[in-house]
Parts: sequence; structure tokens; C-alpha cells
Amino acid sequence: MEDIQGLAENVLSNGDVYIGSFKDSLPHGKGKYMWLEGTIYDGDWEDGKMTGKGKITWPSGARYEGDISGGYLHGFGTFYYSDGSIYNGAWRMNIHHGIGRKLYANLDIYDGSWKEGIPEGCGRYFWSSGNSYIGNWKGGQMCGKGIMKWVNGDHFIGFWLNGFRHGSGVYHFADGAYYFGSWSKGLKDGKGTFYPAGSKPPSLEKWHNFIGYDIDGKGFVSRTLSLNLEKEKAPKHGLKHSFSEKISVTGISSAGGLSNWPTSMEVNWGSDPARETSADEDSCVMSHASKSVKGQNNVPYNHRMVYEREYIQGVLIQERVKEYEELLDRSKERKKTTMKEAARVSCVNFFESHRSYYLMLNLQLGIRYTVGKITPVPMREVRASDFGRRARIVMYFPRKGSQFTPPHYSVDFHWKDYCPMVFRNLREMFKLDAAEYMMSICGDDGLRELSSPGKSGSIFYLSQDDRFVIKTLKKSELKVLLKMLPKYYDHVKAHENTLITKFFGLHRITIHGRSKVRFVVMGNMFCTELRIHRRYDLKGSTFGRYTHGDKSKDGITLKDLDLSYEFHMDKLLRQSLFKQISLDCMFLESLHIIDYSLLLGVHFRAPEKLKALLEPPATVQHPENLLHDDGESSESEPTIPPKGLILVTHEPSSVTTAPGPHIRGRPLKAYSLGDREVDVLLPGTARFRVQLGVNMPAHASQKLREARSESAEVELFEFYDVVLYMGIIDILQEYNVVKKLEHAYKSFRFDPLSISVVEPHLYAARFISFLEKVFHELP
Repeated sequence: MEDIQGLAENVLSNGDVYIGSFKDSLPHGKGKYMWLEGTIYDGDWEDGKMTGKGKITWPSGARYEGDISGGYLHGFGTFYYSDGSIYNGAWRMNIHHGIGRKLYANLDIYDGSWKEGIPEGCGRYFWSSGNSYIGNWKGGQMCGKGIMKWVNGDHFIGFWLNGFRHGSGVYHFADGAYYFGSWSKGLKDGKGTFYPAGSKPPSLEKWHNFIGYDIDGKGFVSRTLSLNLEKEKAPKHGLKHSFSEKISVTGISSAGGLSNWPTSMEVNWGSDPARETSADEDSCVMSHASKSVKGQNNVPYNHRMVYEREYIQGVLIQERVKEYEELLDRSKERKKTTMKEAARVSCVNFFESHRSYYLMLNLQLGIRYTVGKITPVPMREVRASDFGRRARIVMYFPRKGSQFTPPHYSVDFHWKDYCPMVFRNLREMFKLDAAEYMMSICGDDGLRELSSPGKSGSIFYLSQDDRFVIKTLKKSELKVLLKMLPKYYDHVKAHENTLITKFFGLHRITIHGRSKVRFVVMGNMFCTELRIHRRYDLKGSTFGRYTHGDKSKDGITLKDLDLSYEFHMDKLLRQSLFKQISLDCMFLESLHIIDYSLLLGVHFRAPEKLKALLEPPATVQHPENLLHDDGESSESEPTIPPKGLILVTHEPSSVTTAPGPHIRGRPLKAYSLGDREVDVLLPGTARFRVQLGVNMPAHASQKLREARSESAEVELFEFYDVVLYMGIIDILQEYNVVKKLEHAYKSFRFDPLSISVVEPHLYAARFISFLEKVFHELP
């Protein structure tokens, strides 16, 4: 700071002292202010405000050097904490905000993006133990894409949630082994492939490209702003606080924040996640004897076996041993099949190449316009005219923009929104907030196109948060939905627990005046906090209801003949389920709808019998206790809780409720708890309210059936606690349309009754009869 000696010392009435220049009786220019309790500011002033460059020293020993605006640390500067921590980077209103680097007192280091005093965005964390993480953060925890490296040589590339491995990823063991699979809250959960040390794993290049940087962090810098650049861009002025606000009887007020530091600034935000157990420790068929090999280079690939595995909450329940060549051949065959299907199943030529991007952009532009236009309209009950042919919103979206539409990077298109008031009321009925709905579909992250189109040629998209499914429709399906919409509205209004597909919007895009794409927005019933381990599409039919080819692919939807389990439910839960299924089938029968399905999702809990095998006596280690504050990694897999799930009396304040269509509907009553409303408690996971088709607890047992010779799978357990999710889908197929196919099937000498071409009332009866053999009452 410049020398301010020779200037008069001004002692205020409260004992504070100011030495420096004045302008119109207010500090202006260079000056030094000393509070009575010992805090000292030496730096720039502007019209009575601490603004510019300065240095603040506190009696505790903490000090700050850098930009100050209006009495706040605001801009770029370095803070030296009394405990030895040092933060160097961007500030906003006394809080770390922007790009910055913090050295903690325990010698941990975080370097990256901050938001409101907490690591958020892209950042690097280095533990003093030698472990490191490079990737995305949210709320001070590892969240999103990232790479974790342990000091022993292990590393993980994939997705994180709240500091846990969560989602798909690759775990590379220091001995050269790899596991490609999925995780849930830090535990292996779902299907994956293990490549032992000595075998040749697939290339990790696509993972590095997807994450945006390699295992050593190369490419990370390009994803974040440099500190120097941030320093130049950081605002230095603009906060207006008067001299009288700051220099008062008590010195600088707590509003200025200089003596009232948030506790978050003293917190070490990193926790060192537990690494995996040794590569083969949990294998039920293999003993590992290969020597340690570091890295993927110069590895003698002499191991020809790979292991396809399936886990439930960290417990290995199924394993299949494969020759490496067999897996490679199957991968090539799958790629060829996918390419053939992609070429064959094109709804319109609009979806070729990059044009799919334009479609998604058009969807977002149109939905944003529609929701923004209809939401301010006062809420009212629907009228008959709201279902009519004139109940449409039509708008032209030129690329350059117009008086009513913004400019955009897509092609010119016409937008049509069907029955906007009806679907607005349906969204309200399903308790969807308009802003959340619009942000979910129209947010910056965009939509995701599912890799495999539907059998009918429809294209499916998922919203960025997985809450909504968008499906393209045929013209005939659009007509059916518009025809049934009045009765659908009444049915949904009368039955809050209906299992029928939830529709939220119906739209059409026209390109160049001729290419028309129709689509519907639906709720995603598998958007849950629990991982769905099995998916089934059940029609109650046998003809063609078996999944051919590879069933080990994660997320594949199986069919009736693939179902190898029976589910046993509480008496009242089962009664409620079949009462609603009957009501929904009667509704569909009245509309002459057939060929619908029950989409069933099954979440398995780890088998209770494993408690004696894996747990130390009288010990249950919960996932939230796996992270250690001292930066040391845990060397063992977390154990499973003593019971997979427990039914407890419903407590609204205790349950986890995710926003979306699952909010609607009352909790169900259970016979086993005295006809009281219930929640399902999953020890070590969460507590959920039990609704019809959502979070329904059951026991699953394997059916006694002949083993298929082509299957080499080994199911290790016969009984599971499960949580079920279900809904009735494919409700846009009218009987008179399907009946036309009957003559074609007869020419191939197929029994039409066996292929679901039946009268609507017969189809409903057979559908319910089949489900009664799947869902049983607990003894």
C-alpha cells in the first residue's frame, strides 16, 4: 500500500481510528481504518466505502489481500485463515464464488469452480493421502462425471452422486483388472463385465472423450477458466454501501460480513471415497492368481476369460463365464444388428444424421412457447370445446425469429399444440409445476434420444432428469388419443390411483410444409430413486412373448415368457392393485382398446441370507458411514443391512417424495399393519410411501421351470425382497385396427387367440387372469 504517513489521525467517538484522505468529509483514496476490537483495513476508499484494492487483518490472525467493493470481499483475492488454510480466487459478497483454489489445514487441495462458498461445477480435489478426484461437483460433493484415483493405483471413471459412485462407470484395479458396470450409492448394482488381470479390456478412449479429460486430468484446464482470466474479469465496483452504514458506533456492521464469516468457509468439503475390494474377492467361481500389472500398456493378454456379473446392492447374485472371443463376436454382432435396425426403423427421413438435433430443439422451443402461453390463463374446469378441433395453438417459428417467437439455430418449422387447456389441467391434476415441467424438458442439458427405437418405428426421448418420456406417434395413434381424450380425462380425474399412462402434452411439428412429426409427452414410471434391475412388458400372451438374443444387456425389457419370478404381496396391497387394474381394463374395453401391456419394474434387495456370510457380528455398516474424514480409504465392501425392506406405519414427514407424477395418489393400507397406511423402509437407503404402482413391496420367488439349454446363467439365490413399479402402457391401439391383421396371421396358420387378436372384453379377461398368476397374496 502507498505510504499514508503524515496524514492526520482521526479518532471516532466509538474509539475506532482512521488515517487517510477525505473527500467531502468521507474517506476517499488511500486510508487505514482500525477498529477498536483490533481489525485493520488498509487500502482504497471511494466516497466513504471500502472499494478497490485492500488488505484486512483480523485479531484471530486471519487476513485478506485483494479486491473489495462496498465493504465486501468482492472480486479476486487471497484469504489466509487462522487455521492455516489459504483460499486464492474469485469472491462475491464475502463468499467464494467463481474459480478458486483452496489449501486446507490438513493439506487437502481443491482447485476449481465455487458457488456460494461451496465447490460446484468442474473441479479437482487432492487429498493429503495421495488420492485425487477430477470432475463435476454439486453442493460440495462429487456429483456428475468424474475420475477418482487412489494412491494404490486403482481408479474409477464414471458417474457420481452425493460423493458416491452412482450410475455407469469403469473401475480399473491396480493389478490390471477392469470392471465395466453400474453403481448405486457406492455399491455395484446391476449388470456388468469383469476383465481379470491379463485379459484385454475394451478401449477407455470413449470414456475419456465422454468425461472430457483423461485419467491424468489432461483437458481439464480447457473446461475451466484460468485464475488470471478470472482475476481480470472479476467486478471490482458496483456495490453501494454508505460510509455511515460501515463506520458506526460498532465499527463495520455484521451486514458487511467482515467479522461474521460463514462456517462453510472453514469446512473441508472433500471426503475420500472408499475404493473397491480386490478385483476377484467377490467372485463365486474364480480364484485370482495373476501378478500385479500397472496400467493398460505392455500387458501380456494371456487371460482369455471374462465374467458377466450382476450385483444387488454390492452383492454378487449372478455370474456367467465367457470366452473373450465370444464376447467380442457378440459385441460385433450387436453393433451390426443395431446398425441394421437403425437403417430399417426410420419413422421419417427427418431423423437422419444431425437432423434429430433439430427435432429436439424444435420440441423445446414449442413446449416452452406453449407452457408460457397457457400457464397465465386462469385455472378453470375444462369444457367440451376444449376437446374440439379448434382447441389448438398454432405458431410459425422462423429461424430469424418473429414478433412472437425467439430466433433459434434450428430450421424453420410450424408448431401445433393439441387441446392445451386439457393437458394444462392434467398436469395440474398430476401435481406438476409448470416451471419445473418446462425446465425439465427445455433446460440447457436438452433431451436424450434412446439408442434403440421402438418396434413400431417410434422414436423415444428422455428429459434431462429422466422424469418425462417423449414418443413420436403415427397419425392413427394421434387420432385414437384425441378421440379417447374426454373419457381419459374423466377417468384420470375420478381415479387418482389409475395405472394408465400419464399424458402431459400432445404436439406436432411440420418441417418445410410437408414433413410432419407428431409426439406425446408422458410420465416416466421408472424415474425412481431405486435402481430398476428387471423390466418386463406383460400382455398375458405366449405368442412371440420371449426375448431372443442377448438378455444380459442392462436396461433391456423382457417379455411374458422371460418372467421367472412370482411375487407375493400383502393382502390389502394386492386387493387394491387388482381393483384398479379391473377399473382400468373396463375403461379401455369401453373404448375398444386392446393389445395393451403391464410394464413392470423390479428393484431387488440383497438376499437376507447373505447377512450371516458377509456381516461382522452385530454390525451394520450404512452407506453414509463409508466416507472417512481423515482421508483414508476403506479396504472392504460395505455390508448389507439385516433385512431387505420393512413395512412401517405411514409418516408424511419421514418419507422421501420426489417431484413428478408419483406425487399423486394416497398411500396404500396394509393388512399386516392393521389396515393402516404404510411406508416401505429400506435400511441404509431411504423411506418411501407405498402407492399403487409405486414403491410396492413384495417377496419374489423363482418359478419352477425347465432350464433353457442355451442359457449359461447361474442364479445364486431363490428368494428376494423386491420393490415393484408398474403401469399400463400401449393404450393407443384400437380393436378395429388390429383386427385387420387377423387375416394375415391366419394365412400363416397361427391361432389368432394366441397372438392377442381378440375381442376387447376377452383380451381384458385374459390379461387380468395372467396377472393373477404372477401376483399372489402372502400366506
